[in-house]
Amino acid sequence: MSFDLDEMLRSKQALRQRLTTLPIVEKLRLLDELRQRALAIRNAGSHGSNVVQEEPSTYTPESGSR
Repeated sequence: MSFDLDEMLRSKQALRQRLTTLPIVEKLRLLDELRQRALAIRNAGSHGSNVVQEEPSTYTPESGSR
């Protein structure tokens, strides 16, 4: 792993540019994946605690979407 700050910044900018071109349905799918990861991390460290459980949302492309 490299700690070249310039390279990391270029990589982040490229990712941001790629994400701007994705359709909204794909962005929502990625958001669901991130939510699932966050829940898994939260659940891994909270055995037996009062953690709110969240069910994943599902999104389907609507006909005639933009």
